Amino acid sequence: MSDCADMSSYMSRCHSCRVESGCFMVYDRPNYMGNQYFFRRGEYADYMSMMGWRDYIRSCRMIPMYRGSYRMRIYERENFGGQMHECMDDCDSIMERYRMSDCMSSHVMDGHWLMYEQPHYRGRMMYLWPGEYRSFRDMGYGGMRFMSMRRIMDSWY
Repeated sequence: MSDCADMSSYMSRCHSCRVESGCFMVYDRPNYMGNQYFFRRGEYADYMSMMGWRDYIRSCRMIPMYRGSYRMRIYERENFGGQMHECMDDCDSIMERYRMSDCMSSHVMDGHWLMYEQPHYRGRMMYLWPGEYRSFRDMGYGGMRFMSMRRIMDSWY
């Protein structure tokens, strides 16, 4: 029903999950670190093979319902450098739409977003909420290039 920084205080391993309401990001490390995956209402009996994880859920973060406008600035380089584009809707290919080969920082003004490693909302992902993200590399995403993004809409709940 809320965020949990360390699932081991409740159980030693978590290999399946049922979301009865709302949306969550789950992580394969404690303290909201490591690989992330988005779960919405439904059953995830075999999420490990679905995501290619060799581990299990270690922490989770509840995504609050949001019904406002969406606005985010993406930047080609760290610390808000290089090309900048303001986004207000989903983008299935950052490269095709904005001619940006890299997206290394962002500023989320409104809404909750998912950034994806590959075009067309595929690959590893990262959850962003309102705030400044000066360096995806410093956040632990050094080897990743984010190539698509989408809004987490209230219709997903």
